[in-house]
Amino acid sequence: SSDERPKRPLSAYFRFLKEKRDVFKQKNPEMNTVQLVKKMAGAWKELPASQKQVYEEARKTDWERYKEQLAVYEAQLTPAQAVALKEERRKRLLRKRSLRVKKELAMLGKPKRPRSSFNIFVSENFQQSEGISPVAKLKKLFDVWQKMSSSQKQPYLQLAEDDKVRYENEMKSWEAKMVELGREDLVRSSRQWSKPKTAATAKKAETAKASSQEKTAKLKLKSEE
Repeated sequence: SSDERPKRPLSAYFRFLKEKRDVFKQKNPEMNTVQLVKKMAGAWKELPASQKQVYEEARKTDWERYKEQLAVYEAQLTPAQAVALKEERRKRLLRKRSLRVKKELAMLGKPKRPRSSFNIFVSENFQQSEGISPVAKLKKLFDVWQKMSSSQKQPYLQLAEDDKVRYENEMKSWEAKMVELGREDLVRSSRQWSKPKTAATAKKAETAKASSQEKTAKLKLKSEE
């Protein structure tokens, strides 16, 4: 298990935070976590180089011990275990990176993606749907959706199309703001911008998307049964 792998030692800065957190919290009980971290970061920035060096030396000592422990740990792994643990670590880092990106975009106020017609149908009917568990409710709604006629689905298709328009308008405003902030890296390329669609093309695309949502829900239900 990767849990048995020696833990990488803390940096000098995080050692300082860990050591001083309780002290700062007692002196500033009115502060929330974010405010407290900002205050501690400011204190670290103003800390004399000689005092920072104490934390840096502790990090170097722990780093040498970490390298020795890591060498012993890796020496006892079989080639298959080494490959498996490397892949596990890669996936874990990707998940962390994804969560970090999502958190940043949420803080920057990125508009929520448009919902599909099927998702809108589920959200409107989930509470009163039959079924004890959420999975049972979803399964029931999935069956109902499949049996609905095109005319019955039309209101949800229209709501989905309206939500798509809302998303595009909000995205244009948000991306303009990101350019002003110097975050062009978050702006979609010209090829990604939605092109004008005819009513028939838009309806066809929405129908295909709804079908994809149905297949995804069906696969999820099968995996959880």
